[in-house]
Amino acid sequence: MTTHMRIKSDIEIAQTSQMKPIVEIAANLGLGEDDIELFGKYKAKLSNQALKKVHTNKNGKVILVTSINPTPAGEGKSTVTVGLGDALHALGEKVIIAMREPSLGPTMGMKGGATGGGNAQVLPMEDINLHFTGDIHAITSANNALAALIDNHLQQGNELKIDQRRIVWKRALDLNDRALRHVLIGLGGPLQGVPREDGFDITVASEIMAVLCLATDIHDLKKRLSKMVVAYNVQKQPVTVGDLGVAGVLALLLKEAIKPNLVQTIEHTPALIHGGPFANIAHGCNSIIATTAAAKLADYVITEAGFGADLGAEKFLHIKTRSAGFEPEAVVIVATIRALKMHGGLQKSELNDENVEALIAGLANLKKHVETITSFGLPFVVAINRFVSDSDAEINTLLSYCDGQNYPVALTEVWEKGGEGGIELAQTLLKVLDKNESSFQPLYLLSDPINVKIRTIVQKVYGGKDVEFSTKAQNQMKEFESYGWGDLPICMAKTQYSLSDDPKKLGRPTDFIIQVRELKPSIGAGFIVALTGDVMTMPGLPKKPAALNMDIDDNGNAVGLF
Repeated sequence: MTTHMRIKSDIEIAQTSQMKPIVEIAANLGLGEDDIELFGKYKAKLSNQALKKVHTNKNGKVILVTSINPTPAGEGKSTVTVGLGDALHALGEKVIIAMREPSLGPTMGMKGGATGGGNAQVLPMEDINLHFTGDIHAITSANNALAALIDNHLQQGNELKIDQRRIVWKRALDLNDRALRHVLIGLGGPLQGVPREDGFDITVASEIMAVLCLATDIHDLKKRLSKMVVAYNVQKQPVTVGDLGVAGVLALLLKEAIKPNLVQTIEHTPALIHGGPFANIAHGCNSIIATTAAAKLADYVITEAGFGADLGAEKFLHIKTRSAGFEPEAVVIVATIRALKMHGGLQKSELNDENVEALIAGLANLKKHVETITSFGLPFVVAINRFVSDSDAEINTLLSYCDGQNYPVALTEVWEKGGEGGIELAQTLLKVLDKNESSFQPLYLLSDPINVKIRTIVQKVYGGKDVEFSTKAQNQMKEFESYGWGDLPICMAKTQYSLSDDPKKLGRPTDFIIQVRELKPSIGAGFIVALTGDVMTMPGLPKKPAALNMDIDDNGNAVGLF
């Protein structure tokens, strides 16, 4: 009789792992006790002194990890990011992982946390997936302080002549709460404020999160905060945080949140976890300050961008690199056989059965993302994140396809084996870096008109036929260019599940037209958001949210957190 050993959950693996004191991790990076600010024994922030100290160091190589279009089957992009860092660490390389902070909304909803999985995790995973060092709370406070100051300005005489029907700044909460998408405020008479319609975004969709992640220092943070557009006046001219005179207090609320957080993986590889803008709405990358600090402290930085290459990587390459002043040396494209089979037409319930035909049909999705990365002039490696349900025939089919296309490829088993399972990927990446130099080139110029930039992304990154702009979007393009916003990069708000704006069109759809219904100025962050489909800035909870499984035992340990 065969007995199956129960597979440990992520949290069980994390809780049985031994962490080193964070002062030891910092010391291995050449940082002393004055360079870090401790949050207990295993978490710390890099001090302003440390950031200044390493500023003149030579930059290490930045490696971007992205993926095919995600599916409910899971791709394990964060897991591969952590496992690749551990593998390079095991090979004796000086490496730092740079990732985003998880939001409580997805953590308690259905997506789960963002600290990797299995034996490729960042620790302490419970803390990181819950309140961590309070960065997201600080952003929530700054966001809502601004909202309160706007409403107080209306109450106290409205010197700036703000049109209360055209206030675009929303309140924020770091939870999924659909009931707060549209609210009425100021009811109850003259002493309770000015009545108007309002709404809540999830905190990671707040422009303040994007600003924090794209700022290069405190001075730049204040400059960006002051440029944020909060409303329009009765002459339909933009009103900014600078006009209200409140950029200073917002920056003050963010003075600790702007410092990167230092933690470690199960295998004691250092990791900077900092910032987490929405990948659908904003640019979906961790902070420039963290990535830059990592590059100054290590020879290799393994970082990620949200969702597939059509969203996260495109935004990393068009938005983050322009603000940061660095370029990635190579890209890792994560693919799973399970997800490719879904792109080939299977349902999630059918994925455990071998189906080479569906795998072959789904390969078109991988091919498109490879074409996108090479169109930027970047070398790449395909990482096949192995699952236990993958058959030998399916693995050989995928490896043969990659070999036939001359794609550098590595089978990766970091979930099960940690860094050891990523050695082949790390070695393949190092070979690619030795043989190929990046000839990075953005796909559009900032001087291109807004509609040209959007069309370039749709045609070159998504493989679409064209773009249709609503009347509202057409009018906004004219207005934005008249306000002097025409030279900003574009941040596409689109479903992550498809190359198109229809989440049901999997694989590699062709001849589709993207509908741009509205544009949203994120002038502080430094981009124009183009809204497609019905992407929500305040998600809702599923029928059975992950929160139902969460608890704490009598010893204070988290239970059910994945």
